[in-house]
Amino acid sequence: MLEVMDRIKGVTVTLCEEVLTGRDEDGNDVYEETKVDVEDVLVGEPSTDDITDAVDLYGKRIAYILGIPKADTHDWKDKKVMIFGEEFRTFGFPMKGIDSNIPGHRSTKVRVERYG
Repeated sequence: MLEVMDRIKGVTVTLCEEVLTGRDEDGNDVYEETKVDVEDVLVGEPSTDDITDAVDLYGKRIAYILGIPKADTHDWKDKKVMIFGEEFRTFGFPMKGIDSNIPGHRSTKVRVERYG
């Protein structure tokens, strides 16, 4: 089973991060959006339970669940992402597992909704 999981290939997803670039004349933080390509991300369909939970907990319609590689250190909470050339937004808290207890290359799940 582990051999099959190691052969599953993900896609490249573009994560849009906001980087603090300074302050305006009123002292408010100014951010600039930067795009980072994250490779080998699994893009999966949500289950019926995932859809129901997302609506009940967040009032959002889940489009996909992303499987994030174990080595990734980016912040995925409430971020814009580009998947298959379309814009989505992450919501809720990323669900991180214990790397050593999860076979394969991914240990974090992130929910996304259609955006824009």
